[in-house]
Amino acid sequence: MRELDYKLIISKIQNWIKEYVNSAKVDGVVVGISGGIDSAVTSTLCVNALGKEKVIGLGLPCSSIPQDLNDAKELADILGIRFIKIELSRVYDEFINITSPLFESSQMAMANLKPRLRMMAIYFAGQSFGKLLVAGTSNRTELAIGYFTKYGDGGVDFEPIGGLYKCEVRKFAKILNIPKQIIKKPPSAGLWEGQTDEGEIGMSYHDLDEIIYRIDYNLSLNDLDKDNVKKVKLMMTSAEHKNKMPPAYEII
Repeated sequence: MRELDYKLIISKIQNWIKEYVNSAKVDGVVVGISGGIDSAVTSTLCVNALGKEKVIGLGLPCSSIPQDLNDAKELADILGIRFIKIELSRVYDEFINITSPLFESSQMAMANLKPRLRMMAIYFAGQSFGKLLVAGTSNRTELAIGYFTKYGDGGVDFEPIGGLYKCEVRKFAKILNIPKQIIKKPPSAGLWEGQTDEGEIGMSYHDLDEIIYRIDYNLSLNDLDKDNVKKVKLMMTSAEHKNKMPPAYEII
């Protein structure tokens, strides 16, 4: 993996956030704080860049683990930002109740409904408090393999940590003094009980980071597990549509 001057990169990202938000002529940003490391790092970078008065954090439980909300609230308190809890469990349950008699869904469709409801709430809050941009919380590793929900956590205005591999986000978190229980927590999108990112992907972030990094920089993959490399390449190819604007037929 590459070696970074982490303090320098943190400063550059914070300057980029400030410049981007100012250029958009908005009042600040809103962030969905999940209680996980990615949203914690993103929120902290935004506060450092813009000031606590220009950042609003949202807790968006949707049949979620209570500790995640507690961790999100603790982070918001440390940062000194306004934190609003919007309980989405009843909205989710009612949506499933309305649609279930009409057609049979799948576990993945129902799971992806959660981040889409959350993003709906984030944009609603962003417009309700004036003009706020939605800060995304995805890292390079997740973006590369499409490990995000289209028009859910992928539907954002900008991605402050979108150029960082997962291992680098962890190093950022330590430098930024993110609470230890957040750093140590197994990464999870909270899509269903017991769900973890690595369990769903079927590979550790350590292996994912190394493979994606080498693909990004055209480095040799010969000494890595061939099955893992094949799997990651397939995921990256399958994710291409998620990282592009929808195509439109051109009349010529």
